Amino acid sequence: MLTRVLTIDLSSYTYSIDDRRDLFEEWLGGVGVAVQLLKENMDVNADPLSEENVIVFAVGPLTSAYPLASKTVALFKSPLTGNLGESHAGGRTATSMANAGYGAIVIKGRSKKPVYVVIDNGKVHFRDARVIWGIEDSLIVGRIIAEKEPGRGTRTVMRIGGGGEKLVRYACVTTETYRHFGRLGLGAVFGSKNLKAIVINGRGSRKVVNRRAYREIYDEIFRLAIESNAMKKYHLIGTAVNVNPLNEIGGLPTKNLKQTRFENAEEISGESLAERIGRRVACSHCPVACVHIAVLRLPYENEPYFYKTIMISYDYELIYSLGSMLGIGSKEGLLRLIHRVETYTLDAMSTGVCLAWATEALERGIISKEDTIVDLKFGDCDAYIKAIDYIVRQPNDFYKNLAYGVEHAAKVYGGKEFALTFGKNEMPGYHTGYAAHIGYLIGLRHSHLDNAGYSLDQKLKEYPEPEELVGKLIKEEQWRQVLSSLVVCFFARGVYTADIVCKAFKPLGIEIGEDELNRIGEKIYFEKLRLKKQMGFDVSKLRIPKRIFEVETPHGKLSEDYIRRALDYYAKIVSEV
Repeated sequence: MLTRVLTIDLSSYTYSIDDRRDLFEEWLGGVGVAVQLLKENMDVNADPLSEENVIVFAVGPLTSAYPLASKTVALFKSPLTGNLGESHAGGRTATSMANAGYGAIVIKGRSKKPVYVVIDNGKVHFRDARVIWGIEDSLIVGRIIAEKEPGRGTRTVMRIGGGGEKLVRYACVTTETYRHFGRLGLGAVFGSKNLKAIVINGRGSRKVVNRRAYREIYDEIFRLAIESNAMKKYHLIGTAVNVNPLNEIGGLPTKNLKQTRFENAEEISGESLAERIGRRVACSHCPVACVHIAVLRLPYENEPYFYKTIMISYDYELIYSLGSMLGIGSKEGLLRLIHRVETYTLDAMSTGVCLAWATEALERGIISKEDTIVDLKFGDCDAYIKAIDYIVRQPNDFYKNLAYGVEHAAKVYGGKEFALTFGKNEMPGYHTGYAAHIGYLIGLRHSHLDNAGYSLDQKLKEYPEPEELVGKLIKEEQWRQVLSSLVVCFFARGVYTADIVCKAFKPLGIEIGEDELNRIGEKIYFEKLRLKKQMGFDVSKLRIPKRIFEVETPHGKLSEDYIRRALDYYAKIVSEV
């Protein structure tokens, strides 16, 4: 089991390594351990952009041992919500950490000058990053660091672009080229610490206690993964396969959720974008390759017959937030917007929702063109590209406020009724019914990935009482704490059932039963909830966007009373924690 914790203090340029078997034996790894390390190292009242904020990266006991155990968890205090921040990323980060011998890495303090940190197995180096500070394009930053630091094939490079440096509250962190710690503003926390990047070069390997048993369960997991219909779907078309079905049932948020069907959905669907696939990419130790990379050829200005070719990753959430939500109905326009957001390392979901709100606010006269500088209109790709530049460069008060997120901008200018945030986090791409929206509100990171309410909506023919629905969402979220502690990809949740997890543990020398796994998941859930409460989380202060009651879902229009009853019931659960 990976039990070593590396603690890095940017203020003093020092580091220490401790064996924390006590934590890993009780909390598995991943998010379970990360919650405890955050509690140990951070004042819950810390300003998210101060040196007192702490970042914890953690992997799990299955990392580098089994397929699809390919995620890294990051926990921090979110500058977007002012509460618990949690973000997961694929790529090579998890295996690099595990092969460097660490179950978790804790980042504290603030550097006096821009730096990037290199973790080379048991050593840590602090590199001067002043020469690359100010480079807005994270792809260029990644290339510069990769050329300088050894470890091709075993190395991960986590870095920020202009969004993180300019402290955009929903800036993200890019790892490798196409994976991200996307949500809740980890990039801004990096920027506040003068931390341009973290490089991890891991060259170790995992040991097992029973090679034959390990081979057998490894082969079983691999077979289940490649034979799974869901995995085949994600390999062929990716999560973008969801665009057409959601559009058909009327669950695709469009033009700031003024509509739930998009007239140009087919043009930006997964099937249509597949025509532009340049290649598919897999996270380390994953046989699925669900990351789809499209090819975009753009002409050089004043240079006929000369083109630059750009490789751009896409998935459902990017198509929703920078496509239908903004009324962008062309593949080229969508890919150009995705590329711009990727360049700056901004969270695509938050960026798209911010721009959609700004467009409607301009339509309604709540703000003026003097504020937006460009004339924002649904479907106008060129205007949105300029607006993304302004979010990062912040030439006036409006864009400075928009860089804080929709909740803040609506508080300053008005328009809260169509400001689509839940727990101050911009909404994901599902207007499917009660379970989705209640799930966003009560999920511990206010994400569709907390409890998959959108999936429950599509399975239910009739809704149970609100209390029962809340119970279903919490139960799902508690099991996902186990998956987030192992740490396995949520796409593999159908593969990593409780019995498979228990079988996978045995060759690693860990004995655990299904009941114990469920108990740990429940315990981690309530530990996170306690931490959120200590950071100021209050159910009574959750704002429900009025827009969600105005627009039809696949189940018809929603009743505010039903959601209020659900929140009242959840408030009782929270009060007892």
